Amino acid sequence: MAGPSKRIKRRFRECVAAAREEELRRALHPVAEAVRRWERKELSSADLSEIIRRFDEGTARKLWARYDTVPEMALAHAITSGMLDRDTIPSEVLEHLAGPLRFYEEGETTRR
Repeated sequence: MAGPSKRIKRRFRECVAAAREEELRRALHPVAEAVRRWERKELSSADLSEIIRRFDEGTARKLWARYDTVPEMALAHAITSGMLDRDTIPSEVLEHLAGPLRFYEEGETTRR
């Protein structure tokens, strides 16, 4: 059986990039707030540096690992969690993600 076409792979990569960007954007909100506090002199440079270090060594690395090692699962999670609007995902990408989407959707119904 042939794998996904080049077109589907390209669209899949585009969706993965959008999901990674959105998740990273959301994860950076606390860092951005820390920068604003630092600018107002409410936070020391050392404290800001520590917040950035923890983000880089923690959240940023986890996101990198998630999207670079298991992009299908990461994208399916982004879709089922509402991070990405399912209606914006091409139907062929949704078909490509049928298994991972089912995994997260079934997990949601068992947690309810």
